[in-house]
Amino acid sequence: MAIHVVNEARRCLNCKVPQCRKGCPINTPIPQMIELFLNQQMEQAGDMLFHNNPLSVVCSLVCDHEKQCEGHCILGKKGAPVHISSIENYISDAYLDRLDLAREAAKGKRVAIIGSGPAGITISVLLAQKGYDVTLFESRDKIGGVLRYGIPEFRLPKSILDRYKDQLVKLGIKIRPNTSIGGALTVDDLQRDGYKAIFIGTGVWRPKKLGIKGESLGHVHFAIDYLVNPDIYDMGDRLVVIGAGNSAMDVARTALRKGVKHVSVFCRSQRSSASNREVDYAIADGVEFLYGMRPLEITDEGVLYQKAAFDEEGNVTALSEPELFPASSVVISISQGPKNKIVSTTQGLETTSHGLLATDEHGNTTRPGVFASGDVVLGARTVVEAVHYSKEVANAMDEYLKTVE
Repeated sequence: MAIHVVNEARRCLNCKVPQCRKGCPINTPIPQMIELFLNQQMEQAGDMLFHNNPLSVVCSLVCDHEKQCEGHCILGKKGAPVHISSIENYISDAYLDRLDLAREAAKGKRVAIIGSGPAGITISVLLAQKGYDVTLFESRDKIGGVLRYGIPEFRLPKSILDRYKDQLVKLGIKIRPNTSIGGALTVDDLQRDGYKAIFIGTGVWRPKKLGIKGESLGHVHFAIDYLVNPDIYDMGDRLVVIGAGNSAMDVARTALRKGVKHVSVFCRSQRSSASNREVDYAIADGVEFLYGMRPLEITDEGVLYQKAAFDEEGNVTALSEPELFPASSVVISISQGPKNKIVSTTQGLETTSHGLLATDEHGNTTRPGVFASGDVVLGARTVVEAVHYSKEVANAMDEYLKTVE
């Protein structure tokens, strides 16, 4: 691994105008990272990466690098781009356990963070460093949110999240697991108990339906539910995954690892919406891709569908007669939206037409002192986008907290 990473780092041209950095949603200083690494300054490289992106080690594993940093590498125009993600992972993973985050003097103000996904972790770290008394509320038993319960182990080892928890505790952050805000405790309760600012980063955990007959049958499941704990599902031998994004790839590849013999992915269009790399991995694992598949109904025997034909512009030119595709189980993976527990128990919180929390560009919700970012504001997006936006929201929360007693 080390030899591979060093050789990749040596391939970097150290461009004067680094396109790789332009392609990164959080503007990671990639050439400087590589230069420090090659000059035996790994500690400084790791420190720079963490302070630019507190979830650097996670993003190095789960980002869509081929569309971002690596997809913009100038070497990729005529050959293979520098494998930036491997270099970043090597540095940030080695640095994570050596983190020694300093806290400013205690400000004597409580901050509540609801949800411990990418946004919640990022804002917890940034505000704790500024001296605020941060409590992190997590509805499940372990932190991580979508990182732990929505991404398979083979893509993101859960041990990384356990190491993050250790760092949060070292920084003085209190973690309250198995505590769902909007149930026994509400936002009103938090404000009553002296939390001067509240951040909502609860993600999107309500699966979207196809709206066809058969979705309530016993062998039909939703991707976001399946990925929480695949071991409790009995999928049989033949699985159909309806949907073709990255979550669908995670479901398909996980199911094969859990013993399903045949996995078929139904794509409505001519190509998958997942990243090319994830599709390549799925094909290598043995996943079958079927294009132009339009589900009509789910039955006990499988999926009734029509197959679309397309012209050169991708327009549908014809639909086949309905046919049955045999399946022992079906997983629906067509995105998800937010649950409404907090909104339904909190006055003054407005939502968009899609049910997402309405905020301004600084993360202010329509209730004073309550902020939000991540998927619950943007919809299902990438980890790095959640971190990027959450850094801005953390600054806005700090400015707000300076104005309240």
